Amino acid sequence: MPQRSAPRPQREPSRPTAAAAEHVASGTLATGRWLLRGKDDRLTAYARSADGLLRWTEDRPGGPDWTGPELFAAPHLTHLTLAQGADGYVHFVALRGLPMEGGGTEVDVVHAVQYQSGRPLMDWRSLGNPHTKLVERAPHLGAPTAAVDAAGTVHVFVRDAVNSVRLRREGKGGKWEGWKDLKVREVLDGITAVATSTGRVEVFGPAENKTLHWTQEKQGGELTRADDIALPPAPGSGTALETAPDRLTYFATDVRGKGVMAHRCDAARAEDTLPLGGTPGTGHTAALRATIEGHDCTVLAHRGADGRPVIAAYPTQDEKAGVWWAATGEPCLGSPALALDARGRVVMATIGLDGTLRLARQKAESGLALDAWARV
Repeated sequence: MPQRSAPRPQREPSRPTAAAAEHVASGTLATGRWLLRGKDDRLTAYARSADGLLRWTEDRPGGPDWTGPELFAAPHLTHLTLAQGADGYVHFVALRGLPMEGGGTEVDVVHAVQYQSGRPLMDWRSLGNPHTKLVERAPHLGAPTAAVDAAGTVHVFVRDAVNSVRLRREGKGGKWEGWKDLKVREVLDGITAVATSTGRVEVFGPAENKTLHWTQEKQGGELTRADDIALPPAPGSGTALETAPDRLTYFATDVRGKGVMAHRCDAARAEDTLPLGGTPGTGHTAALRATIEGHDCTVLAHRGADGRPVIAAYPTQDEKAGVWWAATGEPCLGSPALALDARGRVVMATIGLDGTLRLARQKAESGLALDAWARV
């Protein structure tokens, strides 16, 4: 099967096909970060539906009113995820499987972008498939992920058919470079990619008994293999958060049942992979830095084993201070998300079992207490 050439983006962007309450979510995106704040300080939430992408947008910074859900039709897409750059642009990547004449499916990685809060998405553009010669491998890609460096360069990563990691990134002038093979053979689904505030991209690849790790020395540089992390993550549970200037902490659920673990990425000692406890179910851990009572804190959330969202906070980079998890709200679909609103309040979002968006904001009192959950 020959690879299709990437189509030119059309002039007209992809506009929502509807803004009606009958559209309900079927789950969250393939990331723990699906609640984002735009350059205009409005929050936007994204979720999957049977027909495409759903979007809710705050009417004004800080809420409480929202517009949505708006439906952006996206047929044949799976493993939909997103990444946001420092410019506020939101980049979406997914796999697209198109039925072929005579049977089979043609699979490619696709990309779209939203430039401003509440504005249309630009059309989906094909980034092709890394298996251009061995076409029998082309349908067997894993979930893609993306990171955007400080220059706005988009990096797209995907697990290929032989359990390696492939990278394709946007070059100068918007022209995409070819696929690059990071040359491993043990990566599982659930790759995590994050850009630091200095623009360096780091990548975490789950494996059977560890997490593989790649870093850039500087923005725009080549990704090089770093030391493996002694943390075997549950599929799709990993996330990373910048917890000091240019320094990431990697969080994931330990597949051996030890709960959530944290690893400082420049740690030289095994004991710097620390247990945070909890009894998470499937899905990502959401991570956020927030100021609570004047202290720099890391806020974490996940979907508990009983299906309810669970939240915790502790002083940033002081995991040994202890972490206390608290369940809140009703059972949800997929992973919860965290963000700071225009007033600096922690906002927690979930998709309810009825497919609607649910939100809880931090109360104006001491500690991390949430208001009553509201259905949007």
